[in-house]
Amino acid sequence: MTSYNPSKIEKKWQKEWLKKELYFTKDKVKGKKNFYHLVMFPYPSGDLHMGHWYNYGPADVYARFKRMQGYNIMSPIGFDAFGLPAENAAINRNLDPKEWTYSNIKTMKKQLSQIGTILDWSREVITSEPNYYRWTQWIFLKLYEAGLAKREKVLANWCPHCKTILANEQVQDGRCERCDTVVEQRLLDQWVFKITNYAQKLLDGLNGINWPETTKILQKNWIGRSEGALIKFQIPNSENYIEVFTTRPDTIFGATFMVLAPEHKLVKKITKDQQLGQVNNYLEKTKKKTELERLAQVKEKTGVFTGAYAVNPANSEKIPIWISDFVLPHYGTGAIMAVPAHDQRDLEFAKKFKLPVRQVIAPHLIDYKNPPRDGKKNAPRTVVQGIIKHWEKDEVIQIVWKGLSWKTFVIGGAEEGEDVESAVQREVREETGYTNIRSIRRITPEIRSEWYADHKDENRYARMNIFLVELDGPEREEMTDEEKKKHDVLWVSRGAIPSFAPVGELDYIIAGLNEPEKAYTGEGIVINSGRFSEMPSEKAKWGITKFVGGERKITYRLHDWIISRQRYWGAPIPMIHCPKCGTLPVPEKDLPVLLPKIKDYKPPGTGESPLAKSEEFVKTKCSKCFGEARRETDTMDTFVDSAWYFLRYADQKNRREFVSKEKLKSWLPVSMYIGGQEHATKHLLYARFITKVLHDLGYLNFDEPFTSMRHQGLILGSDGNKMSKSRGNVVDPDEMVKKFGSDLVRMYLCFMGPYENGGPWDPKAIVGVFRFLNRVWSLLEKSKIAYSAEAASAAKAGQNPNDKEINRIFYKAIKKVGEDIENLKFNTAVSGLMKLLNSIEDSINKGFKFKVSSFRIFLKLLAPFAPHMAEELWREVLKNKNSIHLEKWPQYDPKLIKEEMIDLVIQVNGKVRDTIRIQRDLPEKEARDLALKSEKIKKHIAGKEIKKFIYILGKLVNFVT
Repeated sequence: MTSYNPSKIEKKWQKEWLKKELYFTKDKVKGKKNFYHLVMFPYPSGDLHMGHWYNYGPADVYARFKRMQGYNIMSPIGFDAFGLPAENAAINRNLDPKEWTYSNIKTMKKQLSQIGTILDWSREVITSEPNYYRWTQWIFLKLYEAGLAKREKVLANWCPHCKTILANEQVQDGRCERCDTVVEQRLLDQWVFKITNYAQKLLDGLNGINWPETTKILQKNWIGRSEGALIKFQIPNSENYIEVFTTRPDTIFGATFMVLAPEHKLVKKITKDQQLGQVNNYLEKTKKKTELERLAQVKEKTGVFTGAYAVNPANSEKIPIWISDFVLPHYGTGAIMAVPAHDQRDLEFAKKFKLPVRQVIAPHLIDYKNPPRDGKKNAPRTVVQGIIKHWEKDEVIQIVWKGLSWKTFVIGGAEEGEDVESAVQREVREETGYTNIRSIRRITPEIRSEWYADHKDENRYARMNIFLVELDGPEREEMTDEEKKKHDVLWVSRGAIPSFAPVGELDYIIAGLNEPEKAYTGEGIVINSGRFSEMPSEKAKWGITKFVGGERKITYRLHDWIISRQRYWGAPIPMIHCPKCGTLPVPEKDLPVLLPKIKDYKPPGTGESPLAKSEEFVKTKCSKCFGEARRETDTMDTFVDSAWYFLRYADQKNRREFVSKEKLKSWLPVSMYIGGQEHATKHLLYARFITKVLHDLGYLNFDEPFTSMRHQGLILGSDGNKMSKSRGNVVDPDEMVKKFGSDLVRMYLCFMGPYENGGPWDPKAIVGVFRFLNRVWSLLEKSKIAYSAEAASAAKAGQNPNDKEINRIFYKAIKKVGEDIENLKFNTAVSGLMKLLNSIEDSINKGFKFKVSSFRIFLKLLAPFAPHMAEELWREVLKNKNSIHLEKWPQYDPKLIKEEMIDLVIQVNGKVRDTIRIQRDLPEKEARDLALKSEKIKKHIAGKEIKKFIYILGKLVNFVT
């Protein structure tokens, strides 16, 4: 047999498969269930990179496996051809975007064919083709008719470099995801899809789909459901009021000021004359800031007082109204009630401008080791704790209580009419004698703490106040004899605090000592809130809402999807602007609105698309009055194209409808979808939205597009960094295929680690996989020796003494590899194949006689990973007439998977003392006798009576003495 030459055999079989239309999918095959396997289609950016291979190679293993399981597999392919990157690249090269895009498609089709996938090219869709975007425009019209596509004046993300609007999902940390330019905010008329109308449906639908939990969480957080209250703060002597949305109406008694976005409509109305100059200056400064700058967590808070006040509806207190750029006009109502004790941002603002801070929620702690007991007396009290710090050393005082196992800080109760600061000062003097106090500082919020006091036989309910008391010197007065009898006073290192501080309060104490002042943002017990005080905050929340006349409301973080793009290379929006009739849809019979060829593709930067410069395109007739009208010149966001492409694959040649009901029933929804998690809040969210809309409009019989979905990880360079030309760590897949072959690249990508994790490219590991494939290639030569005429005769007679052991080896591999592929654990599946090869080679070396059927099984297991090699060996060496890729996945006998020999664990009194090799089903008496022969066991039971013998079949024995 010739040496392994991948370049020769791979091209041969790729041509053969295409010629035979091996992977062209029929809509129905008798006796087979349909399975729609889909990998996210590529953007035609240029050459295929290793990331594309990682997407398509391992995913193809799964598709081939499902095909061998007996499914009628559809695994289509196409190109997400419209969009900014292609247009920018074409402009930079002074080319027509279509020319650039289609040149890339040609290159990528050739490269994709090298992977050796079962992709069905007969179903190819290209989103920039008129017969595709005609239906993209049709979907737009359906949304328009349903009131879900509207032209609105919105504060939109403008990319100065790309000269177009971006959806919120296309802005990463305040920058354009395409060019990394800081985006600006512009108030413009834009076409939007009302995705917010589907916010709750999008959340609810996540419960019924088999997606990674992390992706569901990303979508949940992006949609951002918040349940809270709309509350009005009246401005005195005015009809005006400020409406805020808050998720914490239970904190309203702690609202000590209000903050408006500088752009808020009330700012100019309420600002007092004496503050007008400062407010106007601040407005001008704000206009020059990006949203990224305004939301930066590390920046110092800025703001200006308007001179106006609002009335807190909870306590009728007049509170000042400020403006600040950290409040954005398009989030919530563009105004907040500031509760500095319970919001960190508000606290920083309050400290900067010396505004009051009022705690209204106390953390609620219950000592679960000594919880309050039913039927016992409840003793509420105000408690103070003082952490006394040494005047020079980093030490604190520990109080050691005599006769008790207590070690505490200074602790005691406040007397009637005594404030807590005075109480802690008194307790310090009484319990320690120290008098020279430099400062007293509260380091935790007031805490509600409950426990059962055994020494008093009563339940304690403490209003806990904890202070850091810094001494200024050693001055100390004599402690009373009574105090000396109760406790000792010790100085201990600050690091010892966790060893004796109360467990419940410890986290608050450590945070208070080590960090800047923090707002308490959790739930707890309401305090300082009138009749609602001492109620659990969650219970008080809605009572307070009703009390202040608020409205209970659910809001979402999700914003409507801005789909207008002021660029050329996209699907034209099918709308007409008539001076008499207004804005009207293009009639369906006139679709598609074709994207014209124009001379200048560069965006003008005026807020209009390059199409606005084409009079031939712009001028049209009104569909209602037939007078002169103008076409909409914005194009659609490319994510609209990809939000429904998976539907079109089922019926891509249909010119009468976007997909027939028959084809929908045959193939949709997608059975398994594979792609990157980076699309969680963009493509995957939009596809779910469009699917739900089409379902509600009666065009689909399902409302989730992808029943199951999995993600692939990221391929890194060998240095562990993301591949980039500047780092010089890019691995060219074409070079790897030329050097090692496609099967090798596929198999290495499967073997390199968990598919969802990705990882660095390892040149050493790829050589190891190459050796494995060469060993497979030479296996058939070895098998000729093992498969002698004598073995053939014995095999026919059923007398091969090694058959049982050989079957067990193969059955275990069939189970292992199959289960791993099913769960997309490609790396362990390849490992299973490698172990099987090792077992086969070892067995041949031991003289085992293999049947040809065994090698057929091995090639079937290999076929999804190395389709070309498996086909070559199947057809040319084993002389099978039909393709191995028409074969079924091998079956196994579960009974024969169990090993006949096992390692039996021998214990003495529950401790492992030895292991011995025995037959799996060895009777109890024989297992006991063999265990007793162990020298190690003899040593441990010598001179002892065996009181009990435990035997767990196939696992262990235990001698109890």
